[in-house]
Amino acid sequence: MSKETLLHIQDLHISFLQNSIRNEVIHGIDFDLKSNEILAIVGESGSGKSVSSLAILGLLPKKKTTITGTISFLNTNLLNFTEKEYSNIRGNDISMIFQEPMSSLNPSMQCGHQVIEILRTHTTLSKKEAKQETLTLFEKVKLPVPETIYHKYPHEISGGQKQRVMIAMAIACKPKILIADEPTTALDVTVQQEIILLLKELQQETQMSIIFISHDLSLVSEIADRVLVMYKGNVVESAFAKALFKSPQHEYTKALLSARPSLDERLKKLPTIKDYLDKIPLAPAETKEERSKHLKNLYVKEPLLEIKNVQKTYISNSGILEKQKQFKAVDDVSFSIYEGETLGLVGESGCGKSTLGNAILQLDKATKGSILYKGKDITSLNGNALRALRKEIQIIFQDPFASLNPRLTVGQAILEPMQVHNLYKTNEDRKNRVFELLERVGLEKQHYNRYPHEFSGGQRQRIGIARTIAVNPKLIVCDESVSALDISVQAQVLNLLNELKKDFGFTYIFISHDLAVVKYMSDQLVVMNKGKIEELGEADTIYEHPKKEYTQKLISAIPKGI
Repeated sequence: MSKETLLHIQDLHISFLQNSIRNEVIHGIDFDLKSNEILAIVGESGSGKSVSSLAILGLLPKKKTTITGTISFLNTNLLNFTEKEYSNIRGNDISMIFQEPMSSLNPSMQCGHQVIEILRTHTTLSKKEAKQETLTLFEKVKLPVPETIYHKYPHEISGGQKQRVMIAMAIACKPKILIADEPTTALDVTVQQEIILLLKELQQETQMSIIFISHDLSLVSEIADRVLVMYKGNVVESAFAKALFKSPQHEYTKALLSARPSLDERLKKLPTIKDYLDKIPLAPAETKEERSKHLKNLYVKEPLLEIKNVQKTYISNSGILEKQKQFKAVDDVSFSIYEGETLGLVGESGCGKSTLGNAILQLDKATKGSILYKGKDITSLNGNALRALRKEIQIIFQDPFASLNPRLTVGQAILEPMQVHNLYKTNEDRKNRVFELLERVGLEKQHYNRYPHEFSGGQRQRIGIARTIAVNPKLIVCDESVSALDISVQAQVLNLLNELKKDFGFTYIFISHDLAVVKYMSDQLVVMNKGKIEELGEADTIYEHPKKEYTQKLISAIPKGI
């Protein structure tokens, strides 16, 4: 029996007015969404995935947007809807989960009240009935202790819990269609798996249809019935998930599948989308002999950094008469890192990896233990000595846009740390060095006078890397520095980090929740759980033969693809 078509998109064109010029971003796409199915839309940033879904909900800016074609929901063309008609179906018949729950939830409202607001708007439930329904929804999305979460504000719960609250809001009115726009991008691999399983369960239980938007094909393989591949505003391939993963037809689909680091081999250079489309041959994989020789050369030297019994304890004051509570974010951690090495630091959110990174950077001092850099304890440094250390140990942040000053051109942003550390004799020398660095990270000299908002996410991450290496550091902490990037841009940045390591002898501490990326980058791996080291050893060995149950759980949660 054929399924009913809920949504019919035909010859859809979308263009935006920019500086009096109309720029078309969607070029006549067609697709259908059937009842009771999960359709995945994949592609890189700028391919048109999110724009298409926002058009379905009438959420694109009216004055600057021109939409032609058909968006038919249950045989009614939504493009003819007024704003009032749209507000009746939003959240009611068609609902959406956004990529970043923190910016989608109201920070001034308790989580439970945000769900109640939707129920009271779209249903005839009383306040008491709406509260009961909210608690039932919180149970359905597997939130721990629903009554407690009900009264919490968004900032008081974890990323995975925030995403579950968003899902509860989205399914509150039992919509026919749920649009999930990159709902797991910033989440741990285990939480990501939980959210995927939850969406599948909810879909089977409620029979709703889901449009699942992602740039990660491995993840899509775990959830989708059908897959739509978008590239530069066009649909380049559409097929049932199993058929698409077994034998992709379009070169772009093949490129997306090959750009993700493999768990089975370690290529010397990751292929990018451009490499694949330009038919550049794949780089060879590192042999076991090459790997063994590389590791042997690393560990004959003295350690560059030694972490000895480091502990970081936070104290919370619950009230004047209540006893102080202690929380050990890092609990008796010890390991060494050697010059030229990449040490991977993995674990779920809250395991203590970023806290440990901040302690190494002396941004948040350790409570106990010692951190030796080149044999000297750095935990008690201050003043000029601490400033000198800042030059030696640098960080690349997760969000390059938030870490760059929007008022400074990128050239000024890269030049600034050179001035702080009195590097080079004149500003002219520094400026020439900035030009060199921009070209080294794959940008151009003329980018010097542009501002951060004028660049893509991948370009901004390159600017962040250029700023970090401007002071010639020895040790670089990469804190989730590729987690928000498209699969192909991620490949470019990882290749760049490896090239810079080879050219300048950098040492990396690579903190990430993406275990496939960490395996590709790391020589040594530290697995953290609840502030303690769960497992420590050579990266490939741990992935092939994890000893601890926690490590096994993390590795088994990695999306494998079909």
